[in-house]
Amino acid sequence: MSRGDEIVSAAREWLGTPYRHQASCKGAGCDCLGLLRGLWREVLGSEPEAVPAYSMDWSEPAGDEQLWRAAARHLRAKPLGDEAPGDVLLFRMRAQGVAKHLGVAAQAGAQATFIHAYSGQAVVESPLTPPWRRRIVARFEFP
Repeated sequence: MSRGDEIVSAAREWLGTPYRHQASCKGAGCDCLGLLRGLWREVLGSEPEAVPAYSMDWSEPAGDEQLWRAAARHLRAKPLGDEAPGDVLLFRMRAQGVAKHLGVAAQAGAQATFIHAYSGQAVVESPLTPPWRRRIVARFEFP
């Protein structure tokens, strides 16, 4: 099984986990970063750095790309068009905002999907529709 397939398989086990800001516990609650942290622990072991407390609007007031920099420290950057299952997708939710949402590519191609913890919902697998694709600003893979 490839690393990407391993990540997708692990991510699908998180489906239905309730959305909980700053949490990262499968079945109990997580946010989008918590999902990624949980997958890291399951597949790679100990998290590479402690995550400080963060607010729902973190990074926005200062326009600081904290999440992007953290991803670049621990994941391998890929070209946006080089899509594969298991990729970590970084989204900018507003044109002038910072990138602050993450997901994991589950399927690539015409029927692409991604797994993410969505505020007010749970961990879900969503179609990677054009509105979502337009928001992708970076693509990474696990080391």
